[in-house]
Amino acid sequence: MTPHDPRRPNLRHEAGLWRCGCLHVAGLDEVGRGAWAGPLVAAAVVLPAGREGLARMLRGVRDSKAMTPAARDRWAGAILAVAQAWAVGSAAPGEVDEFGPIGATRLAMRRALDALAVRPDHLLIDYLQLPECPLPQTALPRGDARMLSVAAASVVAKVWRDRVMMMYDENFPEFGWARNKGYGTPEHRRALERLGPTPLHRVSYHPVAQARALFAPPSRDELPKPVR
Repeated sequence: MTPHDPRRPNLRHEAGLWRCGCLHVAGLDEVGRGAWAGPLVAAAVVLPAGREGLARMLRGVRDSKAMTPAARDRWAGAILAVAQAWAVGSAAPGEVDEFGPIGATRLAMRRALDALAVRPDHLLIDYLQLPECPLPQTALPRGDARMLSVAAASVVAKVWRDRVMMMYDENFPEFGWARNKGYGTPEHRRALERLGPTPLHRVSYHPVAQARALFAPPSRDELPKPVR
């Protein structure tokens, strides 16, 4: 048996559940929680139970934050090719404002689960639990660095969201979303201060709220009084 590499997510949790008869184990993760603009995206990935050589097939999959864009694109293709099922769900900027980042994460995860072609027997989640979901679930800190199905979900979600932000960049090129993907870079902040928020911005986030206030029309009390 190949020794476990502590730097690489593995199938220990999945294999334990497979041995107990849970053949549809879904890994869940989200991306975009800290971005100022764009959707919050979650993915669910069900890897094939007991597939020989599965860890080797996905040997380059890591927490998406630890991978280069080129590596994410390459390994996302490998994940989709081998996965038994996968799906993506998202929460719009207005839903992030309404429910908060954690509530929106749970919403996006539930939507990803609803879109899966199979019903999972067990969920493996990065950090969060889904209290309204009746399925058995295990949530672990840094789950995307420890569990291969969760790492796979993080890669799929990241690649999907990055492509969405690159499309949005065509409509709002001044904000540099093709480069910063909606996160709070100096380039993004300068555009916000110069142009104000777009409909794709999360107005509950402090930098966006500050920029919005600069562009808000004055209230009646703030208008200059007429000279008599």
